[in-house]
Amino acid sequence: MRPPSIYCSTDSSSYIHPMTHQKLTPRQYFILGLVSVCAPLGDTCLSQGMKHVPDVSLVHPATLVAAVFTPWIAAGIALLIGFFASYLTALSWADLTYVLPATALGNMVVEMLSRFALHETVSVQRWIGCVLITLGVGFVAQGPSLTERPSVEAAVAAGEEHVQ
Repeated sequence: MRPPSIYCSTDSSSYIHPMTHQKLTPRQYFILGLVSVCAPLGDTCLSQGMKHVPDVSLVHPATLVAAVFTPWIAAGIALLIGFFASYLTALSWADLTYVLPATALGNMVVEMLSRFALHETVSVQRWIGCVLITLGVGFVAQGPSLTERPSVEAAVAAGEEHVQ
């Protein structure tokens, strides 16, 4: 007899293993792409914008408010809102352990944008770290996007079977 946590109904022909891979739609891949790209682009825009703004301090909130309305910073905020919206969307149909690695890919995007768009110095150790993170994300991404859970009816029915 199978454990009750992996029943989807009382019919044994509809048994689904909890690690079954669900195929993602092109729209879902697009959302994961937005998760991976919006945050690093937003952070890069914020960095570029802050290079042209005087030092900001919480003691002088007017400088902070003024900084928000500069074009680069406004674009960065918009991109980060886009990241948050796509992140929430992805979490609505996939597990955190599947969506969070998509954000880790942003590390490589940040390194590339920092080096080639912002002309910052990126050490060899950081490049190696980003490559290792990207390889690790590749291993994690091979898992299922969503943990299968039994329906309430199936769980109740499975529980009744064990009582008998």
